[in-house]
Amino acid sequence: MRAPDPAFADPRLAVLYDELDPDRSDLDAYVALVAEVGARTVVDLGCGTGTLALLLAESGCDVVGVDPASASLDVARSKPGADRVTWVDGDATALAEVGVAADLAVMTGNVAQVFVSDEDWSATLTAVRRSLRAEGWLAFETRRPEVRDWEHWDVPPTRVVLAGGASVVVSRTVTEVALPLVTFDTATEVDGDVLRSRSTLRFRDREEIEEDLPRHGYDVVDVRGAPDRPGKELVFLAHARR
Repeated sequence: MRAPDPAFADPRLAVLYDELDPDRSDLDAYVALVAEVGARTVVDLGCGTGTLALLLAESGCDVVGVDPASASLDVARSKPGADRVTWVDGDATALAEVGVAADLAVMTGNVAQVFVSDEDWSATLTAVRRSLRAEGWLAFETRRPEVRDWEHWDVPPTRVVLAGGASVVVSRTVTEVALPLVTFDTATEVDGDVLRSRSTLRFRDREEIEEDLPRHGYDVVDVRGAPDRPGKELVFLAHARR
């Protein structure tokens, strides 16, 4: 699968991720979902710096956090309670080596959209399915392409003061819209150095996803709105077939 974006893989950027995106209220829906399906073992695919994985581990879940960006995992492993989580450096296919039989696998934020090729998306769904117990669950969110939210993603150079008093300047520019792909560049100025990252997301519509999931051994149980971005995203909840 494609290498992770520098925004997550560059150690100089990974250590800034939590401070530059401190509002993780989007994770509340996933914490509630764990309780809703009664999950005790959870795979957090694309766990990044580990915020959700650590929340779930603190609540008593057995958690496997998976991410191909080693720098982000280094941040996650440095946090209090990190020893409660099994951290896996790799993509979904690395789950085969862990031997987990999870009740629930989740992909939060933009994780489900980073798989821009059909091959990577198919390999991910297949690998996650194999990591679930019989009748386990898969939940993920994806932005609705018809909303065209990328038209509001540009951010002019903006100074952000960090917790220690230092500051960085961040900006974001959408550089190409070639649906179903949208590409954007981010720049972060740190101590006079400008660190750049290019990201591409794939916008799959509801019909496409509802066709993909059954082909990979899932039954779609619910499609709901994301509470933190009403009208802009869909959250899919699918049951693994026996």
